[in-house]
Amino acid sequence: MEQTFKDISEQGFADLDMFPGASWSVLAAPVSDGSIHRLKMKQGTRIPAHTHPCDEFVYVIAGTVKTGGRLCEQGAFWKTPAATRQGPHEAVSDVELLTIRLGPMGAFEE
Repeated sequence: MEQTFKDISEQGFADLDMFPGASWSVLAAPVSDGSIHRLKMKQGTRIPAHTHPCDEFVYVIAGTVKTGGRLCEQGAFWKTPAATRQGPHEAVSDVELLTIRLGPMGAFEE
């Protein structure tokens, strides 16, 4: 097995149709149905409250996001254990997150 690399030019973003104003670039799939990805949210974008059936880890690369009523600025990190309700996530400014999700996406509220 050998290392794999994704230079910035290879990290294209795809719109997330279910969340207008959000796009992502999947960097790797560390486990079945899991994802390591960069997520961009334009200011005002909102992802509703939800749960994942797995642990999730998030690092704020740039901007400010409000999650579950807490403001998280550049450099903030949080862990959400499996089956824990989280969010909503609201982009206070344009924001970029690095997310590691160790399993399937889960269910989103309306």
